[in-house]
Amino acid sequence: MAGRLVLGGAPLGQPGDVGPRLRQAMADADVLACEDTRRLHRLAQDLEVRFNGRVVTFHETVETSRLPGLVAAMEAGQTVLLVTDAGMPSVSDPGYTLVRAAVDAGIEVTSVPGPSAVTTALAVSGLPCDRFCFEGFLPRRGRRTAFTALLTEPRTMVFFESPHRLADALADAAAVLGQDRPAVVCRELTKTHEEVVRGTLGSLAAWAAEGVRGEITLVVAGAPAGPVDLTPAELAAEVAREEAAGETRKDAIRAVVTRTGLPKRVVFDAVVAAKPPPPTRG
Repeated sequence: MAGRLVLGGAPLGQPGDVGPRLRQAMADADVLACEDTRRLHRLAQDLEVRFNGRVVTFHETVETSRLPGLVAAMEAGQTVLLVTDAGMPSVSDPGYTLVRAAVDAGIEVTSVPGPSAVTTALAVSGLPCDRFCFEGFLPRRGRRTAFTALLTEPRTMVFFESPHRLADALADAAAVLGQDRPAVVCRELTKTHEEVVRGTLGSLAAWAAEGVRGEITLVVAGAPAGPVDLTPAELAAEVAREEAAGETRKDAIRAVVTRTGLPKRVVFDAVVAAKPPPPTRG
């Protein structure tokens, strides 16, 4: 009789956020696959649960090599419990490859639902959450390209980012999506030093420049419906900000057109009108 794969949602910070089902799953599992064995043992200690199953590491550097052994264990009738350091497996954490392998092998996949930084940040952000998209970790290179692809995304967007790259990421987001786009930085969710900072991308970039620590989840409002209502002076200032960030005049105007939904001629005329008049000869 085939075993099964159980995905266990680990607490983000407070052990009390998970219920008795995870405790039971940890106690009953034949194999416990985890990102970090030290964190697993700490979690077991916090939850006051004793497990007798075999413990194996399962993180991005070893997950491919671990798949055959874990699938073989489930095919032999064993239950494999997969937990990550925090939150639900597979959500920007190891897990997808094992789920896919289990599904392909005809093995049952189930879960013990638990906390998720994505939905927790979205819920406390105060931004629209009836529709949203999760973009995972921002790329280390090409962030502006990634944000450009999301210029017209109407849904609220959720990202993960490391604390030492947050300031640059916010600055890039402000340059592409607009300084005044509403956003929320959620830091250390559910933990002792939890902090939720709301503002605009521009103000948050300035705040983060002083240095930020902890686990970060970034929530950004979607693109406004219809053309953005800006004065000619404000449009010219948007183009100037793009140029200051290194864009050519042509590319800067194109970026503002895409961001605002306004005709190119309107933005171009605003830039021309903002030019100082030539000096007069006396």
